[in-house]
Amino acid sequence: MSMLQLRLVDSKSSVTKEKILDAAEALFMEHGFEATGLRQITTGAGVNLAAVHYHFGSKEELLQAVLTRRLDPMNQERLALLDQLENDARGKPLTCEAIIGAMFIPALKLARDKARGGKNFLRLIGRAYADPAPFIRQFLSHQYAPMIAFFKAAFGRTLPHLPAKELSWRLHFLMGALSYTLAGTDVLKLISALNPIATDNDELLLRRLGPFLVAGLQAPLADLSELTARPKSGRRGVRSA
Repeated sequence: MSMLQLRLVDSKSSVTKEKILDAAEALFMEHGFEATGLRQITTGAGVNLAAVHYHFGSKEELLQAVLTRRLDPMNQERLALLDQLENDARGKPLTCEAIIGAMFIPALKLARDKARGGKNFLRLIGRAYADPAPFIRQFLSHQYAPMIAFFKAAFGRTLPHLPAKELSWRLHFLMGALSYTLAGTDVLKLISALNPIATDNDELLLRRLGPFLVAGLQAPLADLSELTARPKSGRRGVRSA
């Protein structure tokens, strides 16, 4: 086979792969992972089932490819922005607002870029983080642990009074709120019906979410002593016969 023929084959294979990724991205976003079948994806992409197995192997591997195609560049932008902010700060801790901005700004840029999936991909990210399938959580946790560690370290320098475990919980809540917002849930649709101007714009939603998250990160430590203390023998309020 000549070099020209090889290039044509590679080009056709690349186009097929992108068609599958595009169709899978749209269907996973609309229906979720479990409810989307490979037959739906092949129909949407205009390819046969063999093409999906050849390029991706399984539906699980296909979802991973869908996520990494967009998430890897976005998370690289997040780290680059965080690094720039820390260099500009010259050793001083960043504000919570600045660190959250480093997380949000690349997501907003992606939301405006239809070529990179736009708002629909942000909603797919939200779905993925909320999906009950264990392999999705494990994949996201393993794949992006280094990126999360950099942001956790930045928050740790900004909030040094927080114990490491407490900071981990607060970041867990932060990511949950962000994922819930991006997912475009039924609750958000209900709010939109009551006040469509307030929820029609992803940028506006995230700008409103920012102050809420900062307040949560900076909240006073809760007194958990009563919850963590060992219960005394016997039950309170129960009289012996």
